[in-house]
Amino acid sequence: MRLFVRDNLAGYTQEDLDTDMVLLPRWRREQALRYRHFQGRRDCALSYLLLCQALEEEYGITEKPTFVIGGHGKPSLLEYPHIHFNLSHCAKAIACAVADRPVGVDVESTERKISDALIRHTMSPQEQEEMEGDPVRFFHLWTQKEALVKLRGTGLQDNLHDLLLPHNTADVEFRTEDHSDRGYIISTAILKT
Repeated sequence: MRLFVRDNLAGYTQEDLDTDMVLLPRWRREQALRYRHFQGRRDCALSYLLLCQALEEEYGITEKPTFVIGGHGKPSLLEYPHIHFNLSHCAKAIACAVADRPVGVDVESTERKISDALIRHTMSPQEQEEMEGDPVRFFHLWTQKEALVKLRGTGLQDNLHDLLLPHNTADVEFRTEDHSDRGYIISTAILKT
């Protein structure tokens, strides 16, 4: 598994986006243009271009890939079903993971406001205890949960408290990178070999 990240997005302008939109295949450009706001268009364009970079560097593929969308919106590559990938973005960064087996990735901005109600809804009592005195811990746990459901292609479940319990993660390897100094945390989840 290899992770590709693009950050330092603050200087990315509309002119940059116009230039990058030309590089997209028509279907992805149309998808990007469906977003009403600049950030959505930027994230759609840049995540696709990051995937293209990953496919070229890891597999020597230079053609623009086409997505097939599975249940719960998990994309796969029409032309290369043996290559697995996942994309994520937030205000601070865009991430792309590629692998030879199912993979999920999530990136979250550490500047996002977290309410007590959200913590109670998404974190088990034990996880809440782990978070005491360490507000960034929420993002470690949350990105792992998101990466796990993206790996499985199931979408968010009602019972978010149980997601990281050993019986749900015995076949999964997690990697979390703390870039809170740059405003984000990234986690990947990949099936063990």
